[in-house]
Amino acid sequence: MFHSFKVLWDHRKMLWATTLADIQSRYAGSVLGMFWLVIYPILMLTAYSVVYVFIFQVRLEQITTPQYVMLIFSGLIPFLGFSEGLGNSVISVTSNASLVKNTLYPIELIPVKAVLFSQCTEVVGLILLTVAVAVTGLLSPWLLLALPLWSFQVIFGIGVGWLISSINVVLRDMQSLINIISLMLMMISPIAYTPDMIPAGLRPFLRLNPLYYFITAYQHCFIYGEMPPRDILVAVVLISLGTFLVGFWVFEKMKQLFDDNI
Repeated sequence: MFHSFKVLWDHRKMLWATTLADIQSRYAGSVLGMFWLVIYPILMLTAYSVVYVFIFQVRLEQITTPQYVMLIFSGLIPFLGFSEGLGNSVISVTSNASLVKNTLYPIELIPVKAVLFSQCTEVVGLILLTVAVAVTGLLSPWLLLALPLWSFQVIFGIGVGWLISSINVVLRDMQSLINIISLMLMMISPIAYTPDMIPAGLRPFLRLNPLYYFITAYQHCFIYGEMPPRDILVAVVLISLGTFLVGFWVFEKMKQLFDDNI
């Protein structure tokens, strides 16, 4: 367990420098530059709001319509961060042959760099959400839980990144499969609905989706101003650490195959 964290800690400066370089190169030459980090989540929120507030006319008794829009945002932001991390990390090893063959750069950092790179959207989105919550008077001490929640989500994303990037080296269909999984997660995750809005018989299936726990925790902290249920928090910790360790173990076992398949 500690070896996986030690790899990241020992090379934290290198990881930070290469991640920043990727972020800068992504927006270099763009007219709007890093302002896209603000535009993208707002456009996605607008699309969700139009569909659920104006077309489906969804209303929740316990919160107002503006608060419902923020509820959507508090679920949409972690989904966007995780989904972008999936897309970036699955091809991170196969698209970085030079780094794979570079003995000076720890190969374990490649998927991690991809996941951290994808967190730009989520970090900006969480800042925007915090401002919106403050303006509407919904600030509560439980908002401080957002930082550890995000940290565990990153740990979870890194574990998934290690897992799918290593599998994609020998099974290139993984990239297409991840695209399908991301689309499915967008539809089944409780972004714009709450568990009590679906039939009681289907609610247990929500717990099969790991994003359910993260999204629910964020919504309790930001919108409801209360501590998330303990079972939700326990699940967040166990899922994150478990996936992190399994992903690292699989990556370490499979990295000996990388040179022959890239």
